[in-house]
Order: sequence, then structure tokens, then C-alpha cells
Amino acid sequence: MTRRQGRGRLRVYLGAAPGVGKTYAMLAEAHRRAERGTDVVVGIVETHGRARTAEALGDLEVVPRRLVDHRGTSHTELDLDAVLVREPDVVLVDELAHTNVPGSGHEKRWQDVETILAGGIDVVTTVNVQHLESLNDVVEAITGVRQRETVPDAFVRAADAIELVDMSPQSLRRRMAHGNVYPADRVDAALSKYFREGNLAALRELALLWLADRVDEGLEAYRSSHEIDSTWATRERVVVAVTGGPESETLLRRAARIASRTAGGEWLAVYVARRDGLVGAAPDVLARQHRIIGDMGGTFHTVVSDDVPTGILQFARAENATQILIGASRRGRVSALLRPGVGETVIARADDADVHVVAHDYARGRGADPRRSRASLGRRRTVAGYALGLVGPFALTGLLRVTADLHGLPSEALAMMALVVATALVGGLVPALLGAVLSGVLLNVAFTPPVGTLAISDPENVAAIVVFLVVGAAVASVVDLAARRSAQALRAGAEADALAVLAHSLLHAGDDLPELLAQATEVFGMQGAAIVSTSATDPSVLVSHGDAPGSVAQSDVDVPIDDATSLVLRGRTLEAADRRLVTAYAAHAAVVMQRRATIADTLRARELTEGNRVRTALLAAVSHDLRSPLAATKAAVSSLRSDEIAWSPDDEAELLRTIEESTDRLDSLVGNLLDLSRLETGVVRPQLAEVDLLAVARSTVATVTDPTRFSVVESDAPTGAADPGLLDRVVANVCENALTHTPPGPPIELLASDYRDDDGRHRVTLRVVDHGPGVPAAQAETIFAPFQRLGDVPAGDGVGLGLAVARGLTEAMGGTLTADDTPGGGLTMVVELPVWEDPS
Repeated sequence: MTRRQGRGRLRVYLGAAPGVGKTYAMLAEAHRRAERGTDVVVGIVETHGRARTAEALGDLEVVPRRLVDHRGTSHTELDLDAVLVREPDVVLVDELAHTNVPGSGHEKRWQDVETILAGGIDVVTTVNVQHLESLNDVVEAITGVRQRETVPDAFVRAADAIELVDMSPQSLRRRMAHGNVYPADRVDAALSKYFREGNLAALRELALLWLADRVDEGLEAYRSSHEIDSTWATRERVVVAVTGGPESETLLRRAARIASRTAGGEWLAVYVARRDGLVGAAPDVLARQHRIIGDMGGTFHTVVSDDVPTGILQFARAENATQILIGASRRGRVSALLRPGVGETVIARADDADVHVVAHDYARGRGADPRRSRASLGRRRTVAGYALGLVGPFALTGLLRVTADLHGLPSEALAMMALVVATALVGGLVPALLGAVLSGVLLNVAFTPPVGTLAISDPENVAAIVVFLVVGAAVASVVDLAARRSAQALRAGAEADALAVLAHSLLHAGDDLPELLAQATEVFGMQGAAIVSTSATDPSVLVSHGDAPGSVAQSDVDVPIDDATSLVLRGRTLEAADRRLVTAYAAHAAVVMQRRATIADTLRARELTEGNRVRTALLAAVSHDLRSPLAATKAAVSSLRSDEIAWSPDDEAELLRTIEESTDRLDSLVGNLLDLSRLETGVVRPQLAEVDLLAVARSTVATVTDPTRFSVVESDAPTGAADPGLLDRVVANVCENALTHTPPGPPIELLASDYRDDDGRHRVTLRVVDHGPGVPAAQAETIFAPFQRLGDVPAGDGVGLGLAVARGLTEAMGGTLTADDTPGGGLTMVVELPVWEDPS
């Protein structure tokens, strides 16, 4: 047999769950093809110990599997090379989503199948719906089991044929109970967990819906390739045209009811936007209707078209809609007679789709439609237009009568026409139409024989007057429309400029809400703007600018930012087009507020992380430093209490000294921990008093571990403002730190002095000068961080809290603690405090 050239064909058996019979159906297909003379081989089939599946293999040729060693264990996989060398017409590959053992040619089995198809070999395979990549999360939510092995939907959708192997949940559970799927020891667990009836029903529905969508795609591709525009009513699909007007909600509810009457029915809402962008619904209105559509179970779509009926019909045909819903016309009867509306045009061109015209409260002008209100020209221009339309014809008639010898009827008619055009430019359509009628009457009475009467003797003059009225009305309408379109274009341009400024601000500005409110106030010519809380329990002004309203009730314009806040402005009422721009400012404010909230959350998270880090370090460090002195104390006490050993006086003294030193270390450690916790919680309240720094230094040095290594240098330094108890802790910690890091040698000196800083403040300093190894400049600040021990400090010499506590206590007293180099080598710790000033 000559094998087919080109790419092979893929056939997929899709199941809702394991055990529905996918592999069995695949083997049955293989036997049917083999009986027809097709060269069929088994690439890999997993029987999972099921006797009927093993029997179904029959006499089919099986390509030996390839052995793969992984971590000392041998595994079997599909031998891709052997299949390509064998070159059958059809190869069976079970479990398409399987992950190959590391060391195989491809990571996934579906990639092996892709290679086989590229070699011109047909493949028949199986897969369960839970292994489709797009449904993985949904399946996990239903069953609670995360599938680690997945296959891309696009690969399965591209199959030449997909066949659903279906079985009811009850039948599959019976098959499970009879031991035809899993061994007996796994049946009860499977039935009570993954294979619950509700789970199986949900998986079955997923498989049916996924396959239905794939079939729908194939149908659309077929209709497109064969240029079929007519509707094929394979299932009920309703398209409802929305305008953003108040009647849209009535249409949406009707569409939802119609779609719900049939199983599998769906409905889609479509909004047609004009290309020029001059006419359209407000974004906040569309956003609200979008939410309503989602709540009702429909989907929202926007198409762009210059002609609304064409946009609706093109969308309906593309979606293969069976029904179209249109709202009853809002136009008056005269307007409907002059020009067909959207509904009439859609009905005339709908072909096979049914068109429903839905009545509503705004049909035929019964209700006010804010979207159809004309753009206001302002009170002054309107009054000027009416004055020009009513008074202008009489004034022009008087002028033309005075100069009657200089012109004839054609010139007089043109002059009247110019007046009508001027009226349209100034006051709009209605004043221009009134002016056209009045000009026509005056043209007849004052200039058409017989003059002074409404009668016209010459039939040609009758035609001239009629043409004048028609042309005057048409010109007035065109001029008015052009003027309004120009105003709309200018407004749209201004809106676009403002949105561009907003976008630029969003990209480059930080979280400056007052600046945003200032821009809004300037753009809309308002007195003030604010962001207010709309909470019923705690209404308040969050940010404001200018003469801002204090609440929504006090504002002239309010736009919601989110469920809890609104943007409010005071000054005047805005038109719908301007409110769209206010919505953009509200959206910008929402982004800024969200950014602020995110930053605040990040800072809080950082503080919590830092706190956890400190607590972890504290536990890690303190655990050893607490145990060491406790263990030494316990060992010494136990030794002293022992009756088995007779201790000499020297030995007893040594053990007692060990107990004392360990107790002192514990006391110092606990004191530092308490001081650190007090500093971090902000409960340290220093009681400042006049303190002699040298006197404190002398008394503190006498209590340190080795007082003989210290020298207090006398001086005439003034007294400082400090808390004596806290200052004693500061000096003690600094001195103990110097003892720890300074080898025996020159004494550690304590010196006091005073100076005036750059701001003229009188300061007093106490320096603890050692001649040890010093500290690198890069680590001068690091040594003040908690749990920092510099260099090779012996274990048990503290947890690195001494200097951190010392700096914290110094700062609590209004001073500073810094590290400086000692001339000639070493480290100088500088305690700086304000000089005491008598409050009296």
C-alpha cells in the first residue's frame, strides 16, 4: 500500500473521566481499520491491568517500547524512532497528556505525536478533559485535584476528528464498583473522592461544552470558507442592540428571557460606536450596562461602524444569530416618515434572522432621552437667534423697500436667504426655520406683485417663493448640523487633549491627588473639587481643592470612584459629554488611590517581614546566649550541692565566681532585651535632668567587668540634659563593647567636652576612646544594628544588642551616638547630648 504523503491526520477520543472507555474505543477503531486493509500498529497502549482492554488488543502489531533509565530505575516509553522507521499508516498512542521520563527525546507525549504527524503517519490517541490546559484550574476547583500533566488546547482543537466517549455518571460508578476500572482496594476511595456523582456530572458537562465550542469553530470556518452569510440556526443565539440609553435595560431583560427558553441558548449585547467618535454613550453608562449584562448571563461587545444598522447586522451574521432585538424608535412620526430608522433598516436587511422590535417607555418621544437633547448654544446665542429670525426679516424688508430701484426679486430673495443662513449660524435650526417662513411671507407681501397682499399674480413667482422656503429650510438645517458637528468636534478634541494630559500625568506623576483636583477644577471651570467618602457611618472629605463641597449632597457634579468614595465638584451642572471626561478624572483618582493603598500594603508587609526577621534573629541568637550562662550556673550549683566530692575553698570560690559571672551575663542580656523592646514599642519616656557626664562615667566604669582598664580624664565640660538612669545604661553598654573588642594595652579613656554645632546649639559630648582594631568606615553604621557582632567575637559574648540599645536610649534623650576613628588606631564612641539649660 502506498502511504499518504504530507502531514498525517489526528483523531482524538475525548473522555470526561478515566474509565469511560476511550482506550477500548480506540482499539475498536484500530481493528476496523485493520480489517479494511490499513497498516495499523500500536505505539503505546496503557491497559492499567484491565482485562477487557488487554483482550481488545487482540492480534494488533505492537511496536516494542523503549527502556529509559532514570535515577536507577528503568521505565518504558513510546519508541518514537522505531515508529518512524516502521512507517505504518496509522499508529495508536494512548494518554496524549503523559509526561515522558527525563532522558526521552521530548518532554511530553503530545510532542512525540506532533513528530509522528509531521512524518506523514496518522495518529489515533486518547485524552481526558481534565488534562486540557485551559480547563485545568476549573477541574481543580471541581474535584480538588490538580492535574500536573496537561496538553495545549490548540493542539487538540487542531485534530482532524474529535470523538466524545460519553457515559453517564451512574454507569461509570457502576463500572467502578464492579472492578472494571480500578483494583478492588482502590474502588471505595475513588468513589468517595474523585468519582463522586457531582464531580462526574460536572466533568461530563465540561467535556460536552468544550466539544460544542470546537464544533462551533468548525462550523464558522466552513461558513467563512464557503462565503455563507445566511444564518444557520444550529442553536438559539440572540443579539440585542444597545445604545446606552435608559431603554437598554428593558431590551437586556427581554433578551435574557428569550435566550433562557431554550437549552444552550445564549445572548450577546452589541453597542455600535461611530468612527468619528462625536456621538456616543457616556463611558460610565456603558460600564454600568456592561455589569448588568454580565450579571444576567450575557456578553458585551462593541463594534465600530459609520452606519448603525450595518454594524448590527454584520455582527449578527458573524455570530450566526437567530434573533435580533431592537428597541422601538424614539423618533417622532414625522421624522420616521422622512427617513427610515434603525429598526426599519434592520428588519429590511435581516435575511433569515428574526427581528423583535421591543416597546419601551421612551418610544416615539414618550420619555425624555438625555442622549437626544441638543447641544446647548447658550442662552445668549439662543435669544440672539430668535431676535434675528423674528426681527431681522422686517428690518431687511424695510431696507430693501427703501432701495427698491437698485435691485429686483432675485436679489431680494438672495438677501433673505443670507439672513436665514446667518440666523442658523447664530441661533440654530429652530430660529432659522422661523426666519425662513417669515422671510418667505415678507418676500411675497413686499416684493411679489401684487405688492401688499398674499396673492401672487405670476406663477413663476409662486415657484420662486416655494423654492425659497424649501432651500431656506434645507440650508438652515445643513448650517445648523455643521455648526453642531463642529462644536462636537471641538469638544471631542478638547476631551482628547485632557485625556492625553491625564494619561501623561498617570505615567509621570506620583500620588498627587490635590494636583489632580486642581486640574479638574481648572478644566471644567469649577469653584472646587474634592474626593469624599460616601460611607453612611463615616462621611468625610479625604482630599480637596478650592471651595470644595463637603459631601455628595452639596455638589453639582459627582462621579463614583469606587464603592466607598466619589469625585465631587462645585460650580455648575455639566453636560453629558463633559461628564465623560469627569469619569476619566475619577478613573485616574482611582488608580492613584489604589497605588497609595498598594504602597501602604507593601510598607506594612515590609514592616511585618522586618519584624519577623528581627524576631527570628532574636530567637536564634538569644537561645544560645540564654542557655550558656544557665547551663554554667546549673553545673556550678549542681557541683556545689554534690555530696560525692569534697571541694576545696579555692574550687568553691571558682564555682561561685562562675555562678556570679553567668548571672551577670543573664542580667545584662535580659536588660538589653527589655530596653530594646521598650524602644521598639515607643514606651521609653526619659526624665531629663542636669547630669554631670564625668560623674556618670566614673560611677558606671566602677560596675563594668574590668574597671582597671578604664581612665576617666577630668575636664571642665558643662553639665548635660539627660536621664541619669538611661545615660548609665548607654555608657555601660559602650564600655562593655570596648572591653570586648580591645585587647589589653593602653587604657580606654573617657573624655568630656563641649562645642556649638552649625545651628549654634550648645552641645556636650562624652567620648569613649579605645586603641583596639577599630572598625572599617563601611561598617561604622552597621555595628549599631541589632544582632550584629563584629569580627571574631567569642561565642557567648552577647547577641549584638548593646550598641543598638545604647543608640536607641541616646536618641530617646535627644542626643546622638556615633562611631569615629581614634587617631593612631582604634575606635572612639561619641555620646552627644544637649547642654543643660536652667528652665527658670
